[in-house]
Amino acid sequence: MHRQEEDGSVASTGPTENGENPEPTASDGLGRQGIQSVETAMRVLLALESGGGALSLSAIAQASGMQPSKVHRYLVSLGRIGLTSQDPASGLYDFGAAMRRLGAEALRRTNEVAVASGHAMRLRDRTGHSVNLAVWGDRGPIVVSWAYGTRPLPLTVRVGATLPLLASSVGQVFLAYLPESLTDEVLGDELRAKGADWTRERVAATRAEIRERGHAVTHGGVIPGIISIAAPVFAANDPLPLAISVVLPESIGTPEHLAEVTGELHSTVKAASHELGHLS
Repeated sequence: MHRQEEDGSVASTGPTENGENPEPTASDGLGRQGIQSVETAMRVLLALESGGGALSLSAIAQASGMQPSKVHRYLVSLGRIGLTSQDPASGLYDFGAAMRRLGAEALRRTNEVAVASGHAMRLRDRTGHSVNLAVWGDRGPIVVSWAYGTRPLPLTVRVGATLPLLASSVGQVFLAYLPESLTDEVLGDELRAKGADWTRERVAATRAEIRERGHAVTHGGVIPGIISIAAPVFAANDPLPLAISVVLPESIGTPEHLAEVTGELHSTVKAASHELGHLS
């Protein structure tokens, strides 16, 4: 026997061959069966996550799209195993000790560069343009991966190369999002080398502009004829972002195409940051 669940999935409720009634299982549309109650419990946990803090029963029910009575039963079970907890004074629900341990262990096992590199490769495949991933080093942004696209570029980038802070889009991303205490020494060296081209006032304006739009763009900053667009990737509880950039020939950089590539870049860094546990 089958029945329709609240979320539209189909659950099997028939007895097994030995006459026992199993826990309802849901089909995912690919012929695979799963435990419906586990998926429903996850809806409750995701609703709790979306609140950004402790929530009332009614708020969790609204966010999960379920009746409060049903949500309460799940919260009772989740609380028994430590995945949720309820404040006895306010009555609000939040994540429990077991959930915090699971989250901390999941983050410990996460290779941030590997996760971001996977998203960068998929961005390269979607756009056809070269993509690189950089992290912050002692003397500036360091390229940790580079994937060439289908468009030839007049440059060769080696993994481990250090990019300039002011002239590269990747460098400007780190300049905008890192604490100034981390970038100030490198910035001071570049300002002295560039003379009047860059001032502290221009740096402050560049930081504010990048933070407002969420990405940096340079035209021929490092290599003439090249456009580079970069955006930050954040991880949970980590003030040091990574940066992904798309590099393309200036000859094809029409406003419409740049807008399309920038949109793909924003989608990529948002997905990568979400996978790394960052709450945007």
